[in-house]
Amino acid sequence: MKKKGVDIRDVAALAGVSVGSASRVINGVENVSAATREKVERAIAVLDYRPNHAAQSLRSRSSKTIGCLFTDVTNPLYARLFRALEERLRSEGYMLLLANGLNDVQREAETLALFGRRGMDGVIAAPGNERDATVLAALNALSMPVVILDRDMALPACDAVLFDHAAGMRTAMAHLFSLGHRQVALALWRASSRPVRRRIEGYRAAYRAAGLVPPDMLVQAESATGSVHADVDALLRRPDRPTAIVAQGTYTLGSTLQAIADNGLRIPQDISVISIGDTDAARDHRPSISLLNVDSQRVAELVAEQLRSRMAEPQLAPRSEKVPLVFTDRGSVAPPPAALVTTLRGT
Repeated sequence: MKKKGVDIRDVAALAGVSVGSASRVINGVENVSAATREKVERAIAVLDYRPNHAAQSLRSRSSKTIGCLFTDVTNPLYARLFRALEERLRSEGYMLLLANGLNDVQREAETLALFGRRGMDGVIAAPGNERDATVLAALNALSMPVVILDRDMALPACDAVLFDHAAGMRTAMAHLFSLGHRQVALALWRASSRPVRRRIEGYRAAYRAAGLVPPDMLVQAESATGSVHADVDALLRRPDRPTAIVAQGTYTLGSTLQAIADNGLRIPQDISVISIGDTDAARDHRPSISLLNVDSQRVAELVAEQLRSRMAEPQLAPRSEKVPLVFTDRGSVAPPPAALVTTLRGT
């Protein structure tokens, strides 16, 4: 029968080494002489040899793949995180496989079950339905290490990397208060996920810490891709309109900026704006929109370390790491208009 393709024996024969030596080079084992490594690598190049991944996985009991479940991969935050995670894990020889949960319970549960059946070495999960019993059960059923990304989930066997949304909101609000703002609106989407809950918590806590009463200026879109244009427009037409708005990135920020423009207001002369997360809309606006953001590289480092250490020592106590949201002023924040401040004070 005709031989199907090049195998490790062909590589070893061309390199003039044993099959064992060729295998050690291919698998990245360190105790190989430089001369042997050079001969094997030259033979691999000449023969255009491609290792059989399935066979390697069976021998090593490692698939060298990590499953990653995000709610919506079109979200720029998740896109940046995936890129940072992929680059970091790739450097350790792992392939990161991304799945889009779309905030659908059944889809998220089925994806997690598929990760388990594929025998992946680890899972990174940021499901949209963090409190759903079906999703929790699917995560609990996994036998490989799991890192929960920015979700509050009752999973005592899993590690977690969480973003400190509440502290970040308090920082941004304190900056606005220091400039004289008191009427600050918060625009998010309507969800029960940890990021939304913590942002609202930080917003209200900032008012309490300043000895102020939060105004009735929380608006929420019906979905992550929904618009808050009508709600923000209504706020901007009030006599006590907001002098600043903190808006979740992507669609929420875009519809907020459109409502501001439709009302003929200038940023930051008439109204200040802060984005939660960086997006094209935030960067391309003139001036660029100031923001609260996480360091994606730092997140990737923490996730990779948790996976690596859990693979090496499965009995480690679960760990939870927090990553700060950093406020960066890019020119879209200024003191509120003097005339409006006087009106609000009733003088």
